[in-house]
Amino acid sequence: MDLSPVARPGKAAPWSKMSSESKILIAAACVLPALVFVALLNLWKLDFMAALLLAFLPLQVIASAAVGLKIFGKRGILDGLLVVITIFLGSFVFVLLVSVLWSVVQAGFAALSPQFIFQNNVYVTPTTGLEIGGVGHAIIGTLLVVGLTTVITVPLGLATAVYLTETRGKSRGLIRTLLQAMSGLPSVVTGLFIYSMLIVSGFTAYAGWAGSLALIPLMLPTISRVAEESLRLVPLELRNGALGLGAPAWRAFLMVTLPAAKSGLVTAVLLGVARVIGETAPLLLTTFAANNTSFNMFEGGLATLPTYLYGYVGMGYDTSLQRAWGAAFVLLLLVGILFTAARIASKSKTAKKRK
Repeated sequence: MDLSPVARPGKAAPWSKMSSESKILIAAACVLPALVFVALLNLWKLDFMAALLLAFLPLQVIASAAVGLKIFGKRGILDGLLVVITIFLGSFVFVLLVSVLWSVVQAGFAALSPQFIFQNNVYVTPTTGLEIGGVGHAIIGTLLVVGLTTVITVPLGLATAVYLTETRGKSRGLIRTLLQAMSGLPSVVTGLFIYSMLIVSGFTAYAGWAGSLALIPLMLPTISRVAEESLRLVPLELRNGALGLGAPAWRAFLMVTLPAAKSGLVTAVLLGVARVIGETAPLLLTTFAANNTSFNMFEGGLATLPTYLYGYVGMGYDTSLQRAWGAAFVLLLLVGILFTAARIASKSKTAKKRK
């Protein structure tokens, strides 16, 4: 009897199995209707909705069906339609994302300078040039508000994940439902709640800690769900081995499960921070804004990058718009750094598993 291990099947790569002709046809079916659509808009000055409904959509359906008939036969018309439309929509989203990023980088990078990064806006008016003032106070405010939110939310999120994975409590289903509901909670609702409960009631004035409280319901679901999945990915054999050696459940969790899921938990925290660092509505209602540099989280307004961006966009002056673009670029850099760090942490987790 042959007991040699069975070779694992290779990764499925249906796209690589297509002929060059099929790939060219699919690309043509995606590009040609879009070119006709753009030509009708720019050359013939046709109305957008008319060009979309009368030209682009019919051409897209006909081209997709023709490609499906050519490649897959009569039974593959629907398959061809799905393939072409999926590739087109994916390409459209990718181009849209790249264009947005390029616009932010191009316009925001022009506003960057040492004084823009480190100075505040105490002596800045809407028409002041970029040689004076910057986003230094907003960067500090953002780090303070998000930092306090993280300090409060991380223990809550990790404790929730531990409860959902390590216990058999009857309320686990209810907690998961609440987390899912909180994931879709509009950010302005949380800001309005804190505003009405703390500021309108007179308990406190605009302050950074109120903004941190408003961001907690937005960060908590992300950290809890990602941390829960990370803990579930720890092999059951490791836990059972520790329990079999006589370790109590709490010690097995601290010494075995938690270290094994460490990189996944770090990813959960980074994604949670990236989730809230760009929120504007809750901070407009709770921290308001300020032009001076402040480290006081409990008294007076506090500037953050989202509120800074929002304020200068609404002024309408060219220099104000340049400052807004610069703030958007700095905010994009912070989010990019967080997502890159999360990606590196998740890759290190995968590499350790393979070893």
